[in-house]
Amino acid sequence: MVYLGYKPLLEGEKVQLRPFKEVDFPFIKKCLTDPEVLKLTGSDMDFDWEEEKDIIYEWYQTRHLETDRLDLAIIDKMLGICVGEAVVNLYDETNHSMNYRILIGPEGRDRGLGTEATQLIIDYVFHNTTLHQLTLDVLDFNPRARHVYEKIGFVKNGVQENELQFEDEWIDAVHMYLPREDWLRRTT
Repeated sequence: MVYLGYKPLLEGEKVQLRPFKEVDFPFIKKCLTDPEVLKLTGSDMDFDWEEEKDIIYEWYQTRHLETDRLDLAIIDKMLGICVGEAVVNLYDETNHSMNYRILIGPEGRDRGLGTEATQLIIDYVFHNTTLHQLTLDVLDFNPRARHVYEKIGFVKNGVQENELQFEDEWIDAVHMYLPREDWLRRTT
């Protein structure tokens, strides 16, 4: 197991990553109800915010209590608001690895915030744990995210065919990983 009980404040040029606060909740709603976010994360397009908001609110209020994962709000420093989340979770004991995922809402897209947030959290995790690698899955119809992951150093290591049915079409998921050794080579 990897201990991630300490929730850091990570500063970049464009973004700050920090634990979630109550002030973030209206902005999380914008992210989680955005049609593009729902599509690109493979979420239920019929998601009903009003039915789920209490459960979601409680979820975000308890992220700082979790010791086996790291969930941080992505704050756009220019706008001063939460534009998404960066998460390291799902420990894989066999490979001593964890999963990475990111979500960027409508106010945070196309300005490099996701790239910087990804680099910040990955640097933090590799500096502060002994993990061998980080892994992720990206849906094939999300080339923007895949480009960010490749720029950071993730490499493709497989495809899960027909992972998601969207608008009567089957979409593949691309499996990617970033080994600690590759990260070290890029940072030295």
